[in-house]
Amino acid sequence: MTYEEFVSALVKDGHKIKEEITPNECHTLHMIMGICGEAGELLDAVKKAVIYRKNLDRTNVIEELGDIEFYLEGFRQSVGISRDETIKENMDKLRKRYAKIQYTDEAAQTRADKA
Repeated sequence: MTYEEFVSALVKDGHKIKEEITPNECHTLHMIMGICGEAGELLDAVKKAVIYRKNLDRTNVIEELGDIEFYLEGFRQSVGISRDETIKENMDKLRKRYAKIQYTDEAAQTRADKA
């Protein structure tokens, strides 16, 4: 069996996906694609500054961060998670990881929040 045949045998058929997907799942997918696309644009802006030694385009960075916020909020709404809940959970996790509320390489590697 060739790799092409192997992949063809294992990939889910697009028609089946189309039959099963709900409008809310379409919205959720749209929001996630938006987050990924905008994150790529933000990465490109930072790459130009760090690798190509250009001045960081602050206006563009703000625009991309705003776009990411937009898609994040749309995603949170589609799955019923608030921004406040997200921030609280993140802070709780990082408090466990960095018990002294101070970064250390050891704490980052040990990841006490994963124990």
